Amino acid sequence: MNRRQMILTSAGVLAVAACATSPYAAGGPEIRTGNVLADPWPGPYQGVPPWDQVTPDLLRDALNKGIEQMRAEVEAVVSNPEPATFDNTILPLERGGQHIQRASSIFGVMIGNIGSADYQALNREMSPILSAASDEITFNEVLFQRIRTVHQNAASAGLTAEQARVVERRHDALVRNGAALDAAGKAELGRINQALSTAFTDFQQKVVADEQLFTHIAAESGVAGLPDSNKSAAAEAARSRDLPGWVIVNTRSAVDPFLSFGDDRAMREQIWRKFVNRGDNGDANDTNATIAEILRLRAERARLLGFETHAHWRMQDTMAKTPEAAMELMNRVWPPAVARVGEEVAEMTRMAGHEIEPWDYLYYLEKVRKERYDLDQNDLKPYFELNAMKRGMFYMAERLYGMVFTALPAGTVPVFHPDVEVFEVTDRDSGRHIGLFYSDDFARSGKRSGAWMTTYRSHSTIDGERNVLASNNNNFIKAPAGEPLLISLDDTETLFHEFGHGIHYLLSTVNYPSLGGTPRDFVEYPSQVHEKWVLTRPILDQFARHHETGEAMPQSLLDRIEESSTFAQGYHTVSYLSSALVDMDLHNRAEPVTDPDAFEREALARIGMPRQIVMRHRLPHFNHLFTSDAYSAGYYSYLWSEVMDADTWAMFTETGDPFDPATARRFKEIILAPGNTTDRGEAYRQFRGRDPDVTALLRTRGFPTN
Repeated sequence: MNRRQMILTSAGVLAVAACATSPYAAGGPEIRTGNVLADPWPGPYQGVPPWDQVTPDLLRDALNKGIEQMRAEVEAVVSNPEPATFDNTILPLERGGQHIQRASSIFGVMIGNIGSADYQALNREMSPILSAASDEITFNEVLFQRIRTVHQNAASAGLTAEQARVVERRHDALVRNGAALDAAGKAELGRINQALSTAFTDFQQKVVADEQLFTHIAAESGVAGLPDSNKSAAAEAARSRDLPGWVIVNTRSAVDPFLSFGDDRAMREQIWRKFVNRGDNGDANDTNATIAEILRLRAERARLLGFETHAHWRMQDTMAKTPEAAMELMNRVWPPAVARVGEEVAEMTRMAGHEIEPWDYLYYLEKVRKERYDLDQNDLKPYFELNAMKRGMFYMAERLYGMVFTALPAGTVPVFHPDVEVFEVTDRDSGRHIGLFYSDDFARSGKRSGAWMTTYRSHSTIDGERNVLASNNNNFIKAPAGEPLLISLDDTETLFHEFGHGIHYLLSTVNYPSLGGTPRDFVEYPSQVHEKWVLTRPILDQFARHHETGEAMPQSLLDRIEESSTFAQGYHTVSYLSSALVDMDLHNRAEPVTDPDAFEREALARIGMPRQIVMRHRLPHFNHLFTSDAYSAGYYSYLWSEVMDADTWAMFTETGDPFDPATARRFKEIILAPGNTTDRGEAYRQFRGRDPDVTALLRTRGFPTN
């Protein structure tokens, strides 16, 4: 998941305005506010976040000073007496907003990666203030009219294609977010946006609270069947809480291994229920009322902005464009996925001798895998040691794109937690510095669950080349001191997935910051395709070596993995796709849902959800949907992107070399580096020579292609 920590995004104009006649607007020094978190960051590498100086009070001051500076920058643009042009209106917007961007980047990390009570309180306080500040820019009538004038004159202004796209996207984003409303409409939209920001924060904090729950297992029989590495991690989790025995924390990286290997069926059920009922326990952390409020506000906003539904509003700036297009793809994949689940359940029932319940599925799936393919996931984990696989992903980046990742000695730059490692990224051929990559791998109290990528600073060239500061964030459970941290094949693919997001931003060549991001249903494509390199022979031979014997994974084991590659695709597809279908059903309606629990049950019944599987993300803890608008009516994007990544991987493998230099160069130059400087659908056609072909995805999952 890509989570760029930019807080003020409602109008797409976070990078707002520095006065065109100020020293900074001409490429000179920025104005200083006196707050180290908002001002140009100190230190090497064009400045780095001063994590060692962050406190809640200083961060609050940085955010407020960032807002004040943003107001001054906008005022300088709107008070310019000259007719509006690209140079005196759009360019200052692209140059400006640096103070609030820096403060917001730190704010996002302290909320998501640290999450202590004082930062949660700061989040509750500042989120509506930040939302109001963003709306203040969107609703500035003089600013909008200046941008509209530049937009109207773009065809005759002699702009480059990239400049014209900047103008078009800024104008369209403002209109889409209410800049053309009358005064009463703007006031109402501002109220809605601030209420949403408060509700998003409320949802996030309730889910995080439920993710701090854990299951304490005192008797060794309770952890029977668990791989030694998972037992060790569970024992360490218990020791860190001053408890005897073992602790299974309430995050996927701990729960899924227990559901896959734990022999104690009653314990599997207990752990499963705790995990799937996050946010849905009828207590102070229950999120159902919060979800209903978010849905009500989204429906009001869509009507106010002239859209049929929230889904129609959200999908204006996507490749799919309409809910119908996204549904068409999902409905093509859903029936064969459900049919495959029926086959999987029948085989597991035969083996188990009883009906399969949701807490049985992963357990018996592994039993069937072992019987059918002589393949046990425990046979794989010894080959996937975390640090070795990180070296493997760095090797992938160097082979494909000439990127070199060099670990910085501890203390070279500040970090927000002692666990964080930092790597300098350079170009192998020229030695050019590209940026820094921060790696935050471990779960901790207060940190939100899942895995995601963040950028602290994005690339641009309008005032000299600006390097990139990016991070990957995971939730692996630490191994005891001195022991290797062995991760599953699935976790390894997630590691490479998030790294794919990092590569995407580190390779950026965009000139204008606002073109750095891509549509929601494109952004997952580069990350998903990078998962494919995990099981290539060069990665396996050099990095996936048995942690005890040092031997590379034998070809016979890889053959069994590849032979079983379509195994369990019923489970994996239905688990994910049910969440995407329910998301679209939830948001593609004019009248908001008022009872999320009942709606979830009814929506799943409508699509024929197999009772043996639960949604990958149930609504009460569906962070993608309810901590921001980013993935709402957009969870389908993983499947949309997968069509392109399957088709792209076929292009690599057709050459006979997964590291084929010519294909990698085209992928870098056409897909990765340009950001959103050109239409991404056109870019894909330029790269592949045609539109994406869904049959590649169906073939990858082992489903019928006719």
